[in-house]
Amino acid sequence: MPAKNWLKELPKITLGVLIVACAVYFFMLPSHVSIGSAAALAMILSNFIPLPVSTITLALNVILLIIGFLLVGSEFGAKTVYCAILMPVFMGVLEIIFPDFQSITQDPLLDVICYILVVGVGLAILFSCNASSGGLDIVAKIMNKFLHMDMGKAMGLSGMAVALASALCYDSKTVVLSVLGTYAGGIVVDHFIFGLNIKRRVCIISPKVDDIVHYILHELHSGASLNQTIGAYNNVVRKEIITIVDKQEYKALMDYVRKTDPKAFITVYSVNEIRYQPKK
Repeated sequence: MPAKNWLKELPKITLGVLIVACAVYFFMLPSHVSIGSAAALAMILSNFIPLPVSTITLALNVILLIIGFLLVGSEFGAKTVYCAILMPVFMGVLEIIFPDFQSITQDPLLDVICYILVVGVGLAILFSCNASSGGLDIVAKIMNKFLHMDMGKAMGLSGMAVALASALCYDSKTVVLSVLGTYAGGIVVDHFIFGLNIKRRVCIISPKVDDIVHYILHELHSGASLNQTIGAYNNVVRKEIITIVDKQEYKALMDYVRKTDPKAFITVYSVNEIRYQPKK
């Protein structure tokens, strides 16, 4: 990535890391619930190693980065390194400002709910910049390469392993909350990451093709393609409009189509991700 673009995204990435660090420090650590992450593993290890959680997290992230570079290669770019180092730094600052911080809610279940919601926001910000908080993301990447495991499953498996490891030093209730929190956290993070970016693939068959295409191109400033379709019942050849729009554009498009051709045949699909290879 050009340095100029990297510098533009730096404040946003920093904010995302700060939000994740706050979620860990204010909600996960006081409840002792180990919701699958490098910070959760560091919290467990802090029961056996006389060091602050932030220091152990930093050590874990550095070790994982080195292993990642050795086993996977240079796929871990500057953003991953920056986030992996900045995360424990923020945690260390919070440890200094709020020493011996106790739970705000005084209820581990409420702490878990707050953690999941807050960390989801932070991770969504990082994901929008094509960044991550490091830690178990690196483990998942290694598992993906050598075990040919889907990234989502690898993240879930490594997170569950950390949650179950909490049995080494916490009671059964905390272990159960850790497992449930890890599972629920994955669902909520998926919602924040994918749900906020969901687009709709709209397919329209109508005799008003030219009018609708003109509206998509010049009013919505979106793209469209045309396919020829043949009706199986009467073999009539028609043109099908295909376009991908966001939520606001979708509402505007539906309003226009209903007004232009109330009998138009429309199918709608949810699209979580769009990729294309730009011309070199």
